[in-house]
Amino acid sequence: MRILVYEFASGGGLAGRDVPASLAREGGAMRAALVGDLAAIGSHQIVTTADAREDGPGHGLAPGVEVVTMPAGDRAREARLDRLIRSVDAVWLIAPETNGCLGRLAARVERQRKKLLGSSSDAVRRASDKARLPRRLAAMGIRHPITRALDGYGSPERAAGEIGYPIIVKPIRGAGSQGVCLVRRARELRSAIDCARRATRGGRVILQEYIQGVDASVSLLADGRRATALTVNAQALSSSPTFAYCGGETPVTHALASKAMAVAVDACLALPGLRGVVGVDVMLTASDVVVIEVNPRLTTAYLGVRAAIDGNLAALALAACAGRLPTPPHVCRRVRFTASGQVVVLRGAA
Repeated sequence: MRILVYEFASGGGLAGRDVPASLAREGGAMRAALVGDLAAIGSHQIVTTADAREDGPGHGLAPGVEVVTMPAGDRAREARLDRLIRSVDAVWLIAPETNGCLGRLAARVERQRKKLLGSSSDAVRRASDKARLPRRLAAMGIRHPITRALDGYGSPERAAGEIGYPIIVKPIRGAGSQGVCLVRRARELRSAIDCARRATRGGRVILQEYIQGVDASVSLLADGRRATALTVNAQALSSSPTFAYCGGETPVTHALASKAMAVAVDACLALPGLRGVVGVDVMLTASDVVVIEVNPRLTTAYLGVRAAIDGNLAALALAACAGRLPTPPHVCRRVRFTASGQVVVLRGAA
């Protein structure tokens, strides 16, 4: 099978525009890890893309991988991407939900009737709509922070008052903690809303209850109808002035880890069409698991999970996309990883 791996940030999706160095490093690390795992399977031809400003040759990727440099102009870049999609059997996307980016790319692959090694465009749209996600989760009995979409209220102050400070302000469609702010008092509210609006073209913003606890995520495999949890991962986040994801550690040791896995599986069931590698962000409180977001795509935690398990994570994801949800592999190592791709094996998993 000929597979195109298209990572948006490092793979030329922003060619001709400024790319934050941290975003390029994070995207490049995910692309290199995924391409390496696919190449290790040995039975597929792997194609990927690169921004012309990247260092070469080989772009730090596995030997034998075909690398296509994307042009800077929007029209030329889009035409080249369409040609690449037509030239392959399947496409694996790594892209943010911000401004509907991932959903549009998924729909583009679907229109060309190529196999999408990930969530359907409909599932991406449902999962990434943070204003409607609470209702979907509530129907499954899953706890989620109290959420208010600002376009449904006369004033932000009223919505914030109903929730109670401190609150979280974030774009309705976003990823990577971009534009996400912690607001502790009323005088900080307007500037946080402006920050969230700048992070997304549509400018739609939600206010959300602040939940205290341990920031974590659950990495899962999904086949469109079912899901199986792989690991619970501790998340390292900074929050001044806005949130930023720094990496994490996997697997996490916590009394609620098993419950987090079960809750994350239920969250996936609330969103039919999720496929491949999926991430569910959760907060582990003193007594419960609260689902924060569902990421319908491969996340940075892939860097740690692939090093922690006994097996090839990309091969397991391919099986899930084909409808064969695999048995979860043995987690045999505890790993710390950064968003820029550094991975350190700490010790054998407990």
